[in-house]
Formats: sequence, structure tokens, C-alpha cells
Amino acid sequence: MPQPSTGTLLFVGCATLDSIALVQDYPAADSRTVATDFATAGGGPAATAAVAAARAGARTAFAGVLGTDEEGDRIVAGLEAEGVDTSAVIREPGVKTGASVIVVSRATESRAIVTRPVPPVSFPAGSRFAELLPSAAWVHVDHLGWNAVAGAGADGLKISVDAGNPIPSFSPRGVALYVPTIERLRAEYGEDLSPGDLLGKAVDDGASAVVATAGSEGAWVLERGGEPVHVPATPATIVSTLGAGDVYHGALLAAVAAGLPLVDAAAFAGRTAAASCAGLDGRSMIPRQAISPVPA
Repeated sequence: MPQPSTGTLLFVGCATLDSIALVQDYPAADSRTVATDFATAGGGPAATAAVAAARAGARTAFAGVLGTDEEGDRIVAGLEAEGVDTSAVIREPGVKTGASVIVVSRATESRAIVTRPVPPVSFPAGSRFAELLPSAAWVHVDHLGWNAVAGAGADGLKISVDAGNPIPSFSPRGVALYVPTIERLRAEYGEDLSPGDLLGKAVDDGASAVVATAGSEGAWVLERGGEPVHVPATPATIVSTLGAGDVYHGALLAAVAAGLPLVDAAAFAGRTAAASCAGLDGRSMIPRQAISPVPA
């Protein structure tokens, strides 16, 4: 059984402030639509993953770039309220913090997102990020955080990669925990391969372990030298799936760091992500729960 990791889980990448409206059907042009609920909440893949890990009992830190605006203030306050260390966040004057307006359709259980892009994620030499990086038990990156970590020198780090979004010039070689979607693997390796074969290709390309998510179909897990295992999805009462994948990533890493075998960690992450779907935003319904290692 994997041994528990001590130290901080460092999450690097994207943070946004989201304004979310729940409607029955998407608005038509020049229409007035009544929303059944509104919410404003923090979002972003790496930042939401950090919150999910913190609620699972992990010691967490987030590193990213925000403006010195009100949105940035609210993002930092929200992360700190969850116990996430924000000392590595860069506040850049003149930069606008990433923000989104999201309309969630109850009828189709889908969402439409209008977003203001997140600033590029980079850290100056001598920054707090440079101090935290080499001492972190794990480093988790999203599509914006990957280059910052790879550019800082990833040798010797235990890296977890959220590969749900495309990462230009990315290779899983040396990645300890590679977590793409099945769709991403099909785009990379071919539509006709089985999930097990797709995961095998990623391991052949250098990943130590792969967890490929597929929404309502659950996930597939493969560790180097093992056989692929399917982990069924947890049934969910869905208000919104916004942020569910990010929650999955944070819960998965917290469970792995706590010493759970990868299949059990994937099941824990699936339960956590399913519970989060009961909220309109991506964070409010993430459960607070301790992780119990599986007895040897």
C-alpha cells in the first residue's frame, strides 16, 4: 500500500471568480430570463482542486497570478477561508483577474461559460513559489500551471497533472499521476482504442500512473506494471456539474497523498465530485471528510 505523504500539496495554475445563474432553459437573443438561483464563487481548475484537497484534510497551498482588483481580493479571501496557503500568489498591478459568467441549464444539465482569460502563470526568481516548490510533497498543475512548474525544473518532484484541457507540447514522461479525460486520450492516441489501451499508451509515454475520467461512465485506473481497472461513477443529484472535474482532481490527490491505493483514491474522488454536483457553484457542496487509509 502507498505510504502517506507528509508536507504540503502545492496546486499551481488557474483561479477565477465565477458569477453563476441557474435557469430552466438557455436565454434566447433579446430575451429576459428568470433565474431560479444565483451564486458568486471562486473557480478555476487548480484553485478548486486545492479547496477539495483541503476539505479532505490535506495541507494545501495555491500558486497563481491575480490582479490587484476586487476579484483577486475575493479569490484570495475565499481560499484562505478554506485553509489554503496563498503566500505564493502573485498580485500583478494592471492585470485583470480571471472571471467568468456562467449560465447553467436545468433542462439539459449543461452550462455555457463566458470568461475573461486568466493572466499567464509565471513566477519571478526568488518568489515564494520557488521556496514552496522543492519542498512540496506533491505538485498539482492544470493546463496553465504546467509550464510554470516544468520551467522551474520538475526533476525529483511528484507531479500530478490535470490534463482535461489541452496542454501544448505536453508529454506525460516523468509525471507521477496523470489525470486526463478519456476524450483527451482519444484525441491523443486514437478514437478506436479501448480505455485500457488508451491508458497503456499514456504509461508507455512515461506516466507512472494514469486515471482517466469519463463523467457518468466513471474512471479507468492504470499503474505501471498493473492492469487497467474500471471505477464506476457514483450516482449524483445534479444541480450543476460546474467544477466537478476540478473537485475530482483535488480529492484524488488528497487520497493518494494520504496513502490510499489508487483505485480506492479514484473511488473516493468520484464520491466527492458527485457530492459537489448538488451545489450551483463548484465548491459549496464539497464535503468535509477525513480520509481513512485502507488497512494492510
